[in-house]
Amino acid sequence: MTYDNTLKYLVEQYPEDFIRYLLASDATDIQILKTELNQEPIRADSVTFLQTANQILHLEFQTLPASTPPLPLRMLDYWVRLYRQYNCDIEQVVIFLKPTTSEAVFVNEFTARNTTHRYRVIRIWEQDPEPLLLSPGLLPLATLARTDSPQSLLQQVAVQVSMIEEAAIKQSISVCTQLLAGLVFEPELIRQFLRREDMRESAIYQEILEEGLQEGRQRGIEQGIEQGIEQGIEQGIEQGRQSELRLVMRLLTRRLGSINSQLQSRLQELSLAQLEDLGEVLLDFASEADLMNWLNRVES
Repeated sequence: MTYDNTLKYLVEQYPEDFIRYLLASDATDIQILKTELNQEPIRADSVTFLQTANQILHLEFQTLPASTPPLPLRMLDYWVRLYRQYNCDIEQVVIFLKPTTSEAVFVNEFTARNTTHRYRVIRIWEQDPEPLLLSPGLLPLATLARTDSPQSLLQQVAVQVSMIEEAAIKQSISVCTQLLAGLVFEPELIRQFLRREDMRESAIYQEILEEGLQEGRQRGIEQGIEQGIEQGIEQGIEQGRQSELRLVMRLLTRRLGSINSQLQSRLQELSLAQLEDLGEVLLDFASEADLMNWLNRVES
């Protein structure tokens, strides 16, 4: 969640940097579009729409390749919504942040019968860091770029951050850099090059943290309801299993006499369905050996 809010902040605060990097355009009259496109919003790691004079940049960041619905379908869905509402050229770019060998990060199109939709995919760990080092808004992403010496790259980014003249901007970029660098660097290494105090002092960090907490609280409430239902179902199943177990134990005791502790322990591990099956056949048992043979077949 912190990564989502960090990236959203960077794109919305420095849209010119992202337009220049991704579209090779120096457009300055950029509008940030709302992300709810009439219908229900689609969940994504971090999605932003930037509109220039004649084009929309749909920019999406992914920390992990897994997605529900699948990313190609989601990109098509977004394109249709955007085109229907704005009727202009749409450039879609997905930036994967964390190195992975998953085949999903190499997919750049949705294909179905009579339909093919393509979009751009950038695996940030394969990108040259130099263009990212030229703009304040892109510096945090530079920590994730291609390098043979990660520590040297992190140090180079830290130097560029230190050269930002305006204190408030320097502090916010430092915070965003530390947060994104956490995807690939150990905290101890990050602290060697970037001031940890910026985290505590930064207004943007507090804002990102508060947004994350609010979203976390809401998601926690939703998950709590779901978990409550699931737990209720699980508890009901377990209570039914225990009732069935007590019944089976009484019937076995009446049929075979006292059941030794080893067999009792094995009976305790049976599922509700297995206990129900045992209740149907135990009247045919003549001795503990029959019970033991039945357990051996079930457990094998």
